[in-house]
Amino acid sequence: MQEITRDTMIGELLSLDKDVTPILLSIGMHCLGCPSSQMETIEQAAQVHGIDPDALIQKIKDCLNE
Repeated sequence: MQEITRDTMIGELLSLDKDVTPILLSIGMHCLGCPSSQMETIEQAAQVHGIDPDALIQKIKDCLNE
């Protein structure tokens, strides 16, 4: 599996595993299909939504490891 980092693009993340969708929706990313959100990094998305990027990455990794 690809390593998930602050620089991973949201579009790339969604193509890896759609199970992360509820996590992104829970932080307020409701327009996951928008081209601009697809080109955001995890870090940028976290900052825009007031979330700690490292905490978001850990949630994503936990989800993918289930």
